[in-house]
Amino acid sequence: MTVLDMQGRFLYVNRALCRLLRCDADELVRNHRKYFIHPDDRDATDLLSDVIAAPSGEVCREFRCVRSDGAVIWLLLCASLIRDEGGRPVCVTTHAQDITERRESEARWQQTFTRAPIGMALLDTRGRWTEVNAALCRQLGYRGEELLAVEPSDLTYPGDDPTAAVADVVDGLKDTASLETCFRHKLGYPVWLFVRISAVHGPDGRAAYLVGQYEEIGDGRMTDDHLAHLALHDPLTGLANRVLLTDRLDQSLAELPRTGGALAVLLVDLDELKLVNDRHGHLVGDQLLMSAGDALLRAARPGDTVGRFGGDEFVVISRVADQQAAEALRRHVERFLHTEIDASGIRLPLRASVGLASTADPSASRTDLLHAADQSMYSRKHRSQGGAGEPSRSRANGA
Repeated sequence: MTVLDMQGRFLYVNRALCRLLRCDADELVRNHRKYFIHPDDRDATDLLSDVIAAPSGEVCREFRCVRSDGAVIWLLLCASLIRDEGGRPVCVTTHAQDITERRESEARWQQTFTRAPIGMALLDTRGRWTEVNAALCRQLGYRGEELLAVEPSDLTYPGDDPTAAVADVVDGLKDTASLETCFRHKLGYPVWLFVRISAVHGPDGRAAYLVGQYEEIGDGRMTDDHLAHLALHDPLTGLANRVLLTDRLDQSLAELPRTGGALAVLLVDLDELKLVNDRHGHLVGDQLLMSAGDALLRAARPGDTVGRFGGDEFVVISRVADQQAAEALRRHVERFLHTEIDASGIRLPLRASVGLASTADPSASRTDLLHAADQSMYSRKHRSQGGAGEPSRSRANGA
């Protein structure tokens, strides 16, 4: 501890500070500004003027000092302004703490974090990234500031949201959560990562923040579940692909005698995707497709199947009560596909034409249903563009 006058001269230096700097009090008084403050931290000499200017009359600084034996240490120095009864400043008291071990520990952690060969991130207790390393940026194809601006769940596919695992760790149900998660690379393709999430606890024993480790799962470590997922899902949107869609459609038709009601098939055609690709590039077009897939997932109900049929076409399969409910579902989906999105900083309209086919007949042909929904979609597209036309009809009712 020290006491300084208003010109920065020592009035008092205690023995603990002398021991800390390996010098006697007289030497410290004579030389502290010239010799003891590290030459790269000379701004620490502004502490006196800073504490006078501070509204609270208190200032803390971390800086390096050179001891009399030449060793460099880190100090945390806190200064407080003392005033007389009239409010005039009369002296400044300081107390110094050696924080060298803490700073070295922080430096080791930062070096480990930054140079780690696997992806690493710090997360808040809501699961948002607050710091990411270069390896995670490379794995996902984003710059650091881009990753920090999005929720990790925004970059995962349906069913791979890590939010539940984060909640288990934050709530203390698990010390560490490990899961295999499929993230969406900036270029649109899936990246499988093995994720470990653990908590760092605060003084109250609760999770203060989280540490995430992200290790890429190479082709040699792909499990059967991964391979099955890739075989049945669209790599860009993560939705069901044509193979899975047709299988779900066949299953839904076969279950109609047991479930009752009707089966609705919506065929969605994204408007002006080619124009977006030609004007802004395919990366922006891919983001438009991903936004359309996300919008359909938000519009769908539990139990519905949402998939990308190919190109700019999507399909929604849903069990409904009757034709009237099927029409209501189409209107509901159309509302979700009438919005604006941000794709790489470009504001784009999201628009789509939605065709509908429905049937209560379990013997209806899957091919006929899709054809009727396709005809219905084209009919609506022509009407919206000022044309006319009627969809062809089969055993399934097109609308």
